Amino acid sequence: MALRGSLPLYLQISEMLIRDIAAGRLIDGERLPPEREMAARLGIAVGTLRQALKDLAEKGMLERRQGSGNYVRAASDPKSVYAMFRLELVEGGGLPTADVLSVERCPKDADLPAFGTSAEGHRIRRLRYLSGQLAAVEEIWLDGGYIDAIGPDDLMESLYLFYRTRLNLRIVRAEDSIGQGRVPEWSPAAFPHAPGTPVPFITRISWAQDDRRAEVSRTWFDPERVRYVARLK
Repeated sequence: MALRGSLPLYLQISEMLIRDIAAGRLIDGERLPPEREMAARLGIAVGTLRQALKDLAEKGMLERRQGSGNYVRAASDPKSVYAMFRLELVEGGGLPTADVLSVERCPKDADLPAFGTSAEGHRIRRLRYLSGQLAAVEEIWLDGGYIDAIGPDDLMESLYLFYRTRLNLRIVRAEDSIGQGRVPEWSPAAFPHAPGTPVPFITRISWAQDDRRAEVSRTWFDPERVRYVARLK
């Protein structure tokens, strides 16, 4: 299993397991396979797997019983880097990764919902994957008032993690509107639907810790590979 991304490998594994638990692919109380078997299946070192399991245990999502094994504990509010990421593979779960296509500071599109205080925004275009499967094309607009410039090398797999660690900006809530849109003309040939093709479409408005609208994103996703999931608690 090849996992890409700037997150440490053990954290990628931890996040993947968190999403599998949330999707019901791993059930509360389920015993995980023996560590050597599990590590071999994932194609990672046993030491890396143990770091991931330690992270899960610290988040209250795993019980490690000496001499017995590792048992899933489904938390109601997992502390996940991707807690607000709502796309999953059709079969459930999937680790999010991304390829940055472009980053540009430019005037905000007139058809975007109102957000921020600057007339300009940082427009980030990416291809989004779930466990290596191409899932979506996305365009994220961050208000230009938070930072003067962003380069592709600055960005992490999770933009919210980048915002928090580099900009002291925490996204505390978001509103998603879901409908149908047409694949944008800038979408690369790798995306399985050609520009102009109708596909499911998400517009997200995100609020910062000071209750200001900080970001707007637009996502066009492949309904044959992924679905949008919101779990109510």
